[in-house]
Amino acid sequence: MTATADRPAETAATEAPARSRFVQYLCLRTDPLWRRQRADVRARGRAEFADVIRKAAPAVVTDAYSTLGLKVSAELLLWWRADDPEPVQETLSALLQTGLGQYCEVTHALFGLTRPSIYTKRRTAQEQALDEPERLRYLVVYPFSKTVEWYLMTREARQGLMNEHMRVGHEFADVRQVLLYATGLDDQEFIVAYETDRLERHQQLVIDLRSTESRRYTLRDTPIFTAIHRPLDAALALLG
Repeated sequence: MTATADRPAETAATEAPARSRFVQYLCLRTDPLWRRQRADVRARGRAEFADVIRKAAPAVVTDAYSTLGLKVSAELLLWWRADDPEPVQETLSALLQTGLGQYCEVTHALFGLTRPSIYTKRRTAQEQALDEPERLRYLVVYPFSKTVEWYLMTREARQGLMNEHMRVGHEFADVRQVLLYATGLDDQEFIVAYETDRLERHQQLVIDLRSTESRRYTLRDTPIFTAIHRPLDAALALLG
């Protein structure tokens, strides 16, 4: 379902490679014991958790999302951006030592690096979502891998299939996309994220993309995480 994905080793000859950034989508779930704590204990624990996130900026930029009730394995999703993985790792360590963090389990960690696409000479408006100052209402994230047959095709054949794929994507300019490259770093090749203010728009985009020829070469595009953007304190309050 990605609009511009391919092997990161193939960078565009006409474009100087930009420095990659580290991006992670971290999913957390609370132990049921957390909600049985006294209200003042929970309030203090949430405050400690939020304080760590705020102090990590600007080295680690965070957006918070609630996945409560939308995925059994996750209740909170943190979208982290940093120049390198080390500050992200250190921030997570500090979070897990807070009052709330001691009751949290990391259930999924999807990460990758930003890289320029080989299929377009410039980033589209959709692909620039990483740098937008404000987030849209919903975030949909999933890992993505292509088949071996995709990479055995010629570059020209793949470009043709992606041109069709991108034409569909351009019809949904209101749906933003962030594509991360995880090849050689994790089990999947890419992490795909879409932002939208209307879930039905994202759903229709996916339905339309499934009808393109490139869909034949999708190996895996699950699990899918749908999350609702909320202010940090509001997202934490939903945890109890």
